[in-house]
Amino acid sequence: MRFFAAFLVFLFHLSLLDAYSTPGEQHGPFASAVKNGGWAGVTFFFILSGFVLAWSARDDDTTTAFWGRRIVKIAPNHVVTFLVALASYAYASATWGAGIPNFLLLQAWIPRDDVFFSINNPSWSLSCELVFYLLFPALYRRVRRIRAERLWWWAGGTAMVIISLPLLVQLLPAGESFGPNHANSPLYGHSITQMWLVYIFPPARVLDFLLGILMARIVLTGRWMGLGVLPALAVTLAAYALSLQAPFLFSLNAVVVVPFALLISAAAARDAQGRGTAVGGRVWVWLGEVSFAFYLVHQILLSVLQERFGYREAGSLAEAAGVAVLIAAVSLLLAWLLYVGVERPAVRAWARRSRARARTLRVAHAQPAADGPVPGSEESGRPVTVGTP
Repeated sequence: MRFFAAFLVFLFHLSLLDAYSTPGEQHGPFASAVKNGGWAGVTFFFILSGFVLAWSARDDDTTTAFWGRRIVKIAPNHVVTFLVALASYAYASATWGAGIPNFLLLQAWIPRDDVFFSINNPSWSLSCELVFYLLFPALYRRVRRIRAERLWWWAGGTAMVIISLPLLVQLLPAGESFGPNHANSPLYGHSITQMWLVYIFPPARVLDFLLGILMARIVLTGRWMGLGVLPALAVTLAAYALSLQAPFLFSLNAVVVVPFALLISAAAARDAQGRGTAVGGRVWVWLGEVSFAFYLVHQILLSVLQERFGYREAGSLAEAAGVAVLIAAVSLLLAWLLYVGVERPAVRAWARRSRARARTLRVAHAQPAADGPVPGSEESGRPVTVGTP
């Protein structure tokens, strides 16, 4: 499912290229169909992130070990794609005021589109993910204390806050409006500040992440309602169609957030029963593994195609479709290279380092020094405590 979300983002960014927009119209047919794909894909990622982390949480894990694994997962890919984007096309418009926050994954905290959408555009979501990872140990501990019969109430309340946020934000002054290169963009003419508060601002997006954690606990505690994957998928598709007609601020994530939470939970419940899903095959597993890298590299390729090679007009529908398939295939190839060359080696190196450190600690605790007990051992009177995330 992760790859479907990443591919939705790809289709959205593809529709923003001049060659895939319709001059003189607010949106062409293709752009109209996928205009909310980017927003929806990232919302899906955020809910799924909270769900997966809660689903796979271990009692013997420590906060620092968890933080280390998650940072190693995202940081190497981000640094590589940031530098490639800067060298490929962003050097002409990059400023220190945008580049430094982007590199440090702080860009989502700044309510300016020339900052949070700078350099490698999709990396703004990593700025939110970093906040999620820092908060997860504390959030998870508190969610685990919620009595099982109250989890649905908490999930419903969280969803209602997410859905109500656009209403509250609309009460604020609109401020400056987006003005992208062409009016075909779905951002054109909308308030930067309002959009930022609803969709970019990390504390607001923590709610999506928290909803994922709550839904994972609902399934794990046996409180799932029994909704099947196909009905949940039908509700999700209907919600996306509705989002295409919804007011802009509501179309960002309010319309789809509940259906996404239900779909993810339904798929997890089916897997837990050993029944599997249609996306459980080896190809889909591989696509899921490279989906994060695909998400980070595709915008670079699209920008290079238009800004460096000047591809701004397709001669025919067949040419447009062929170029789109080629871009997707090359993006997958680059994603695979990034995955096997950067992401996977970094994760494995960190895992080896963690295992070696754990073995060293076990040996140290098992063999106290001759002149006295090891601090933190049973003999010392201070038991060893291991924090949980």
